[in-house]
Amino acid sequence: MQAPNFAAKDDLLVFVEKKLTKLEHFYNKIVFADVFLKVQKTSEKENKIVEVLLSIPGDDLMVKKEAKSFEEATDEVVKTLERQLKKRKQKQKAYL
Repeated sequence: MQAPNFAAKDDLLVFVEKKLTKLEHFYNKIVFADVFLKVQKTSEKENKIVEVLLSIPGDDLMVKKEAKSFEEATDEVVKTLERQLKKRKQKQKAYL
């Protein structure tokens, strides 16, 4: 997990990690996840960015979301990844 330009609190890191481990329920072949927490210097309230690069066999999934808080952005990223992983799993079942 990387947080350039600011120091992420342990609570936030634990929260993100807990959310991402839930993805293993939907797809058990996840190799690793790279997480980037960024603060964009703008006057907008939605300046927290969470990017997740999920490495899975065959291809990587990259999701980037902006929100008012890192927790909110993490929730959105996880929902999007859940959908993508479910689709991928169904495609694999179709080929078997």
